[in-house]
Amino acid sequence: MKAVILAAGYGTRLQRDVAADRSGRFAHLAGIAKPLLPVGNRALLSHWVRALATSNAVDGIYVVTNAVYLSAFEEWAANFPNVSIVCDQTRSNDERLGAVACLQLAVSHFQIEDHVFVIGGDTLFKEDFSLAQLKSRFFELQEKCEENSVLLSYRCRDDETHKYGIVEVDAKLQAMHMKEKPLPSDTKSRRACPCFYVLAKKSLPLLANFLHEKKDAPMQEKDAPGNFVSWLIPRKPVYVYEIGGRFDVGNLQSYMECDQYFKERLQDLNSYMV
Repeated sequence: MKAVILAAGYGTRLQRDVAADRSGRFAHLAGIAKPLLPVGNRALLSHWVRALATSNAVDGIYVVTNAVYLSAFEEWAANFPNVSIVCDQTRSNDERLGAVACLQLAVSHFQIEDHVFVIGGDTLFKEDFSLAQLKSRFFELQEKCEENSVLLSYRCRDDETHKYGIVEVDAKLQAMHMKEKPLPSDTKSRRACPCFYVLAKKSLPLLANFLHEKKDAPMQEKDAPGNFVSWLIPRKPVYVYEIGGRFDVGNLQSYMECDQYFKERLQDLNSYMV
């Protein structure tokens, strides 16, 4: 298996918050890509690399970044011989390719023909999450059908559905629909989906199909990787794997909460996400 970490975003909300903060406590975060923010005792992305390596979940880790942060990612990756970097060549948020196109870039650039963990570079999970257990579940599903992919979900509150992609499932936890940021009245489901998917290798050729179909669509229809998963669900079987929750570093407040948790409440760093 391979891992593709999507890290080509520009962190505009977070950087706006850092610039607006008058306390000076967060000045050191100015100009740092979200996946490289210090969380606890290491960069956010380093938690993923350590867990992927410790669990032997993958035999290749590929990170997609942009031209603005390329040198910072290359400097960070120098400490990890199992990590490779590819640049999307953009230099501003207005130029961004979108997450699905970045995923396709990694697949084509590194000639990936294997199952893929797709990981959002600004996301970490709660301590109940285990890469080894997820991988085991994925291969159980693969034994039944080689087209099976997996997405994660956790329970959200009624007033949070408008923030997330919400998946609707059947009794066997197969995804039936995924709705992007619905109102609570639009769906009975409260299953929020973070940016983390296990895509079967048989689904990878469909990335090009999706991007061709959406080539003239507005960016919001092809940016979030959840849009591809939503498009995939009617075409290939996708199953849900339940987790307890996540940290989503979007703004300064969410970053502070995440960093504080890792400094003060994380129980066992050595086994985290393994």
